[in-house]
Amino acid sequence: MKYNHLTAEQRYTIDVLLRQKKSRKEIAQTIGVSQSTLCRELKRNSGQRGYHWQKAQ
Repeated sequence: MKYNHLTAEQRYTIDVLLRQKKSRKEIAQTIGVSQSTLCRELKRNSGQRGYHWQKAQ
C-alpha cells in the first residue's frame, strides 16, 4: 500500500471547509482521502483554537 503526505493545498482546503462548517465526510471526499486519514490529520494538528494547517507542514 502506498502512503502519501497531505499537500499544503489539501491542508488549506481542510481549513477553509472546516470554517464553512462542512462535515468530515464532505471534506474527505473533496480532498480525496479517507475519513480516517482526515481524522488523524485533525487530531495531529488541532489545538484549542482549532485546526492549524500551516503548523502541519
